[in-house]
Amino acid sequence: MNQTKKRTAAALLAALIAVMTLSFALTVPALADGPDAESAVQTEQSAEAAADKTSGAKAYASAIAIGLAAAGGAVAMAMAISKSVEGISRQPEADGKIRTTLMLGLVFIETAIIYALLVIILIIFVL
Repeated sequence: MNQTKKRTAAALLAALIAVMTLSFALTVPALADGPDAESAVQTEQSAEAAADKTSGAKAYASAIAIGLAAAGGAVAMAMAISKSVEGISRQPEADGKIRTTLMLGLVFIETAIIYALLVIILIIFVL
């Protein structure tokens, strides 16, 4: 019974991560899109309004992206830490190897979050 609950929780977590990743992949390009070709012919006043609209869309895209990256990273780190503590409690003699592997895994998770931050900075300042 306990194994079934763990599998269900793991499946729900995997589904949540998949939905978050999909929404991130679909939302960021749509919200970070700049003005279209027709807006190049606009008057100066309407061009300023379009620039304001684009900067607002960039802000929304950036907020959604960093929120998803931080949430995904937090969930991944929590799972890694809980599994390593569980492994150490089952095999205390392997604590050094488990801890080393945990730290390496946490570094990779954090690297993915930093890459997301770099993409967000590019969205804000370059696009």
